[in-house]
Amino acid sequence: MLGPVLLAAARSDRMRRVVAAAPVTRPVVNRFVAGDALDPALTAVRALTDSGLDVTLDHLGEDVTDRATAHATRDAYLRLLETLRDEKLGDRAEVSVKLSAFGQTLPDGGHDIALESVRQVADLATEIGTTVTLDMEDHTTVDSTLAVLRELRRAHPRTGAVLQSYLFRTEDDARALATEGSRVRLVKGAYREPASVAFQDKKDVDRSYVRSLRTLFAGDGYPMVGSHDPRLIAIAQELAARNHRAAGTYEFQMLYGIRTAEQRRLADEGERMRIYVPYGADWYGYFMRRLAERPANLAFFLRSFAPAR
Repeated sequence: MLGPVLLAAARSDRMRRVVAAAPVTRPVVNRFVAGDALDPALTAVRALTDSGLDVTLDHLGEDVTDRATAHATRDAYLRLLETLRDEKLGDRAEVSVKLSAFGQTLPDGGHDIALESVRQVADLATEIGTTVTLDMEDHTTVDSTLAVLRELRRAHPRTGAVLQSYLFRTEDDARALATEGSRVRLVKGAYREPASVAFQDKKDVDRSYVRSLRTLFAGDGYPMVGSHDPRLIAIAQELAARNHRAAGTYEFQMLYGIRTAEQRRLADEGERMRIYVPYGADWYGYFMRRLAERPANLAFFLRSFAPAR
């Protein structure tokens, strides 16, 4: 029952101030976020790539309210990619972007503002030998995000998309995207969505995930399995075998700081394992969604408030 409350809190300015001010918050945030700035994030990236794991980097931010902030997000990603080029990490690290941080939801031409800014990021990503994945946000942005995807893929065919299995539309979107060269990360979804557009029961979300996963593995694209669920991971491996997929024609993705032993196990088995590494000062919304996703994350956070004995 706490999940919807936490998802609502993720967009509350008042709760943001309360949580950010709590002295115990920062050490817990550090479990899920690789630093407030690029330098500490790169330290985490080097450790992961040195151990045989790939990464996707997310400069945290969303729901910007003016063009200046949207352009600042673009510039932060350009700096990130320039650094990846200098560090020669282009073949191990890609970037993930939230289009709302690029101005997608601005009332006057937000879609076009986001498209032009993220196009510059995609241009540089291709230049250094890596790519961009467009994160999916709440259901009101799906059509715009998929339209941006289509535009970017004209010049950058490896641009990735994210689908969320809790949305009713996702199976149709998976069929449309299961095409040659199409990179699709499938996740369950982490936003508060109404019953008119999304499954509300966890079992229904899981069933939708499996149906969409079957479509992606049977298609000609590149599935990216975004899950920490052991059952779904096992199903993905079974689907890979059933569809005669060789290693490197799909991958698993997990979040930084979550189920690290499982990340290591899959990599040691020869699976391609990519870690989603978020960083930046605007960590609050991301952090609250991680608490909402799993009771264990919330319990970990709440235990930090308990006085030492």
